[in-house]
Amino acid sequence: MANFGFTPGNSDDSEEPVDFAAMMAQMQQQIQEQFSMLGINGPGFTGSDEPLPKNIVREVAKKFTTSQSSAPVGHTDVAQIQQAFSIAETWLNDAVLFPQGPQTSQNANAVLARTDWIDSTLSGWQNTVEPLATGLSVAIGELLDQAKFGDGETDAIPGEENPAMAIPVGMISMLLKSFIGSLIATQLGQAIGGLASKVTGAHDVGLPLLDPAYPALVPENIRQWSTDLDIALDEVQIFHALREASVARLFSNNPWLVSYIRTAITDYGKGINIDMDAIQEQAQRALEQGGGFDPTNPESLNIALNSGVFTPQESPAQRAALTKLETALALIDGWCEEVVALAAGERLPNLNALQETLRRRRATSAPAQQLFSSLLGLQVSPRLTREATAFWRQVRELKDIEARDRIWSGILPTADDLLTPESFMKSLEIPDDLSGLI
Repeated sequence: MANFGFTPGNSDDSEEPVDFAAMMAQMQQQIQEQFSMLGINGPGFTGSDEPLPKNIVREVAKKFTTSQSSAPVGHTDVAQIQQAFSIAETWLNDAVLFPQGPQTSQNANAVLARTDWIDSTLSGWQNTVEPLATGLSVAIGELLDQAKFGDGETDAIPGEENPAMAIPVGMISMLLKSFIGSLIATQLGQAIGGLASKVTGAHDVGLPLLDPAYPALVPENIRQWSTDLDIALDEVQIFHALREASVARLFSNNPWLVSYIRTAITDYGKGINIDMDAIQEQAQRALEQGGGFDPTNPESLNIALNSGVFTPQESPAQRAALTKLETALALIDGWCEEVVALAAGERLPNLNALQETLRRRRATSAPAQQLFSSLLGLQVSPRLTREATAFWRQVRELKDIEARDRIWSGILPTADDLLTPESFMKSLEIPDDLSGLI
């Protein structure tokens, strides 16, 4: 295994026992120094089996957000957003099959400051990303199990542990899992902290982050979003309220969709396999290209993780999971755009300009794209979202609103199905004469 910068201080031919306590102290000190650079207290090694330490995610996200300011919610904000939601929910009643969820009325004051958004969505992020940390943790354990008995090419006695692994493998596994878990938690915290200053609502990223689902908006970010637009703020607020309330209705009335998305991420996480040869090749390439990668420096390890040096090779099953996830996210975003256009109709004078602004910004800096690009290497294509929007609109025109929305309770269309909505709808029809199927 590569040296992670933690050495027991013994020479290779020394017969003295490893000072394991000293090694642990050294590892803990180095990681705590790394976290102190971020302005937080390092977690050390507490023996926790939490693959994605929630306290680290929260602390990093909060510090990242407060460093960029988080204005408190004022009475005017609450009044304006509540008015926007009232209008949006009324319009959606005629444009969506799904009714307003019971949690919506209970959370009528769902007006969030940036730091409130972090607190409200943190559990959702944890549930969404934890399968990735778990998958990586399992992969590390398997790698260490292999290293425990050597690579099979030495003259070691069968079943005899590799002398290089004199330190208990279980303890090494715990340390590495803690270290990697802390790195992923830091990465996620930074991503959430960055999103907190951009997202307009709890469902802006198209993920089920609230359980149960209800709409919530971030007025500070909506004001920022509307900067340089020659459009009245109340119209912009209604536009975002429509988007937020529609996705909340979708998740609230289709709880299976939440499991569908998380299963895709879990399937990807289960397929994580660490190929040390591939990692060494990537590391060498980073060195040759002047990437500054130093395998003996924990800070460099964090940079390497963020830049993809340790990204494992995807298996066919993982690629299938990513395709499933990408299509689901595009379907959600496309359905939302179709619903908002139908609900708003002629009542929002600048609807086309608002939709175009949203598309343009999503093409360059979509919140979900940024996060999944860093964690999974997933790129949600703007083209796929456009095709999904057209698919939902054409289904409604071919059938009606009910037929469009009932698709969510059955088999979701694939990326190829988006191009042929009429054929897809025919495939869902049950023939009157079933004798030919026998």
